[in-house]
Amino acid sequence: MLLFGHRFIESIKFYHIFDIEDIKNTPSSSTLYLEYSEENLDIIKHLQKNTVPFVLSIKNITELVYASALGASYIAVSKKLAKTAQNIAENYLFDAKVLTHIEEEDEIEELALLGVDGVIFAQAIVKIS
Repeated sequence: MLLFGHRFIESIKFYHIFDIEDIKNTPSSSTLYLEYSEENLDIIKHLQKNTVPFVLSIKNITELVYASALGASYIAVSKKLAKTAQNIAENYLFDAKVLTHIEEEDEIEELALLGVDGVIFAQAIVKIS
């Protein structure tokens, strides 16, 4: 299981961007984080074109499928969608890893038992503005 933002396990940071200009304010070789929306398709296409790894945060199963098709390295889902998203990712052999947003360490066990690829604490996300 992947752990991002855990207090004593070193991991990469995800840089939450809101437009293409924000990319200039991130370290080189960063993994970028953004919300899935049609308004962000220009950013996503820019990331694809420049082979920049990115996380797409999604709200439903349709967006999960889009995130995979758009080449996301990671797909961030709510706890409510975690099991279903993981099953779909495994069934369709997604390249992306499914990450679930959590707040407390005791949520790790529950998600591990569900077979989710990883968890992401808020501390793993650096907002760029």
